[in-house]
Amino acid sequence: MDFGQSDRARDLLERLRAFIATEIVPVEQRLRAARSEPHAQRRDSSADQAWAVSPEFRELQRKAREHGLWNLFLPDPELGAGLSNVEYAALAEEMGRSIFASAVFNCDAPDTGNMEVLYHYGSDAQKQRWLRPLLDGEIRSAFCMTEPDVASSDATNMAATAVVEGSEVVLNGRKWWSTGVGHPDCKILIFMGLTDPDAHRYQRHSMVLVPIDTPGVRIERMLPAMGFYDEPGGHGEVSFTNVRLPLDAIIAGPGRGFEIAQGRLGPGRIHHCMRLVGLAEQTLELACRRGLERVAFGKPLVNLGGNRERIADARIAINQLRLLVLHAAWLLDTQGLAGARSAVSEIKVAAPRVVQQIADFAIQIHGGAGLSDDFPLSGAWTAARALRLADGPDEVHQGLVARFELGKYN
Repeated sequence: MDFGQSDRARDLLERLRAFIATEIVPVEQRLRAARSEPHAQRRDSSADQAWAVSPEFRELQRKAREHGLWNLFLPDPELGAGLSNVEYAALAEEMGRSIFASAVFNCDAPDTGNMEVLYHYGSDAQKQRWLRPLLDGEIRSAFCMTEPDVASSDATNMAATAVVEGSEVVLNGRKWWSTGVGHPDCKILIFMGLTDPDAHRYQRHSMVLVPIDTPGVRIERMLPAMGFYDEPGGHGEVSFTNVRLPLDAIIAGPGRGFEIAQGRLGPGRIHHCMRLVGLAEQTLELACRRGLERVAFGKPLVNLGGNRERIADARIAINQLRLLVLHAAWLLDTQGLAGARSAVSEIKVAAPRVVQQIADFAIQIHGGAGLSDDFPLSGAWTAARALRLADGPDEVHQGLVARFELGKYN
């Protein structure tokens, strides 16, 4: 296994780290506070209202692009940084230390996954209309797959439809937890629906590009995730009622939805885990600093109640997680998704658990402050908890890992 970094990757990491320290960290607390506005001011069920993106954030994006720190996730050297998964892992980890950094560098979900779908499966016309503006940061996107009325952990349960009628595809159904639909720049949705119920179970579905202003598309409501709305993107419930689009809106043709989904969820899943390593590092750092600065019962907090052992366990867990993520990245680089499926599922289970445990400890050592928005700890815990469902529940990934493991003995 080779986890080495090229000279170019090391240079990008150094420049990225410097940009975060000098440009993002000084304004991060202010930007985070701006997101904690009263609920009454948040986006309601009307699609005509949207959250705003601060001029300060847009200026950060402009500077990032000017510094060549843009689309770092994309392995294409002309459109992105041209890095391997192992090389990108270090950059993503650094971005994960800040809740804003990945978006500043145009490396944020769900846009990264959607851009990869268009890059690998989109037609020339689809790339020109949607991929290019996404790469340029002119628009944002959302991915509409999960549904409120079925167990979406099994995607074959999908009830929403994408039916071919002559020269059109007609969409009907309801999706939710569609991340990004609340963003004022969100212009395109990728909708997955049932096209042919009689086909093979993995050839029944299609992915369709849906401009958000298409008649029949309605954002019913924005959903808080354990109290967080995650502005300005957010997570929405979206209804599709007789939404008609030309056939060329289907990505790669009817019936290829599952094939595309598997291609999308490989690198996209590992990007989340790479960032979670950075989030774990940031959370442990906050815990250590607080524990050294605060005194109770005549001692620094780190010297009370087994906190030193908890800090040591956190360091061990983060180092183990980093190696596990790098191993999955190396397998993706050398063997493709087919050879990395078990490893990807392993980190999908491990990464959020590690962050949850460390964030819980950090909240405890911060006391009441850990529950507030003065520190990013409750947000870190919530993000990790949500990711245990967002890319498939833990149990699905554990089942896949067990299947691969048991397969060695059959």
